[in-house]
Amino acid sequence: MSKPTITRDEKAWELDIKGEIPADSLAEHRAHVIKELQKDGKLDGFRPGKAPEAALVKAVGEAEILKRTIEHAVHHDLPEMLAAEAANIVTAPRVIIESAPKSFPATESIIFSARAPLAPEVKLPDYAAIAKKHTEKKEEAVVSDEEHAETLKHLKRERARITKVELGMQAQEAHAEAQKMEEKDLPALDDEFVKSLGYESLEKFSDSVRSNLKTEKEMQALEKRRAAMLDELIAASSVKYPKLLLDFELDDMEARMKQDLANMQIPFEKYLTDVKKTSEDLRKEWQPTADKRAKMRLVLSHIAIAEKLDADPERLEREIQNAKKHYPSANDANLRAHISHALRNEAVITFLEQQV
Repeated sequence: MSKPTITRDEKAWELDIKGEIPADSLAEHRAHVIKELQKDGKLDGFRPGKAPEAALVKAVGEAEILKRTIEHAVHHDLPEMLAAEAANIVTAPRVIIESAPKSFPATESIIFSARAPLAPEVKLPDYAAIAKKHTEKKEEAVVSDEEHAETLKHLKRERARITKVELGMQAQEAHAEAQKMEEKDLPALDDEFVKSLGYESLEKFSDSVRSNLKTEKEMQALEKRRAAMLDELIAASSVKYPKLLLDFELDDMEARMKQDLANMQIPFEKYLTDVKKTSEDLRKEWQPTADKRAKMRLVLSHIAIAEKLDADPERLEREIQNAKKHYPSANDANLRAHISHALRNEAVITFLEQQV
């Protein structure tokens, strides 16, 4: 076996291998192929494992034996080449035979190239310090009187719209009419109306509106802080991963779009025609988002490993059973993996937001 040329493609995070298997070593690989055929093959007139080589070659064909010999030689020698490189790869290499013998006995070497995706490499920053910085930015949400009054006005318009619909007006027309009404002409939010909604009094209803507005603001602020924290974590991390992970995210994004379109009874091909794009155009547009998703997946996974965080087993089982009610045909293993991953990420984010 000749020493291969192995280089790292830093952008694709893959090994690029150029190898050669000398012609004089192929007889040994051919002998292995013949032996396997003798063991597994059944030829009339011969006991299992006792068929002579000449009979096997005639039955199977020299071309097929040559093909299997080349495959065996590459599959046997390539792992040894990679082992010498001490490379941690995640899937079997993609092999291209560039030239090979056309017959036996061989006088030509096998020349091949291969691409092997490397395992992701993640170097985390001081994630606790980054999380603490964003957690400390938490401020109490305040609802102004103007915001409160504007929400009550919106609810009056909504009451006007509902009343018009109840009187027989079409929903779209009722909405348009309610939007055009002057504030002085809008129906009042009185005790009688709010009691029909389950509130004791107009005062209690008003307090509930203010409380709901505050909760909404708090959730918006939380999502904003969380997004900023995750963005900084990704930016501060060193993440290298193979292209296959990017393809995984793109495949997931495409599958979700197809499902959303199917729910609206819009064929994916029709959507592409309407927007004058191809599937490849969309995947190209999605690449920045897919890259961010892949990096976030890896960063959160490595924090989970470092902090020994995982999904709560009891909650995991509850969520799986609940999901099965909505997706009865879903693959059990895939469903479990998806929910477990989501819950573990949730555990990581909760951990980060507790860094105070």
